[in-house]
This record gives sequence, C-alpha cells and structure tokens, in this order.
Amino acid sequence: MSYQDTALTAAHAEVKAELARTDTKASLLLAFTGAMMAGAWTVATSVHLSPASIAFGAAGVAVLLAAAGLLLFTVRPNLGGARPAGFPRWATLAPDEIRDALSDDTRPADIATLSRIAVAKFGRLRRAIDLTCTAGGLLVIAAVVAWGGGA
Repeated sequence: MSYQDTALTAAHAEVKAELARTDTKASLLLAFTGAMMAGAWTVATSVHLSPASIAFGAAGVAVLLAAAGLLLFTVRPNLGGARPAGFPRWATLAPDEIRDALSDDTRPADIATLSRIAVAKFGRLRRAIDLTCTAGGLLVIAAVVAWGGGA
C-alpha cells in the first residue's frame, strides 16, 4: 500500500466518523430538546402561571420546536441526490456492475462529498445548539417570573 493510498483510506474513514459523530450529537440533543419540551408542558399544565411567564414559556417552546426541526433536518439521510455515492448507488446496480464500480477508486470524490455533508451538518448542529440555549434562557426567565410572581 502506498502512502497516498493509506492517506486516502484514513481521510475517508475520518470523514465518515465525523458524520457519525455529528449524527450522534444531533440525536442526543434532539432527546434533550424533547425532554425540555415535556418538562415545560408539565409545568405549564400543573401550575397557575402569570401571563408574562406564559409568554416567555411559549416563546421558549417555540424556539425549542425550531431547534427540533433543525435537528431532524440534520439527521435526515442524504442519499446524494441525482448522483449518489457509495451504497445508494450500489442499490441500483447488478452484481457485475458493482464489481466494475468498485474497480474505480472514488475515495477522493467521496471524501469531498462527505466533507461537504459533514460541514453542513455541523453548521446545522451549531445553530440548533444556539437555539436550544436561547430557549433554555427563555424558559429560565419564565420560571423566574412565575416564581417571583411578576405580572
């Protein structure tokens, strides 16, 4: 195996690992977002709240819903569109065609495509984290207003 072949294999594995890492983070954050919404719903339906705390809480839940939508879009499978790479393309090929397709080294193109997908996923994940933090702040304000009895 040449140095370039080893480097391509390592880069390909690294990009695939980053995609998996991003999906794992997004899934965990999606579960956390759901738990925050469930907690907010529980509090909102079991305690008498002032209009101000309801307004802040509703804004917090709306931002959480936006974060959840962004997270769902982040983990949504991307099969590559009109020119899929890897296994989606293989699903359309006959066994002999797969053997021929595997004889070509498509790792450089796969690395570029997967890297672009990973960067886009990281960007959406970062925005979802920002939204979740904003929603948490709004829910804390709602709790402080409710606890303080503010109108």
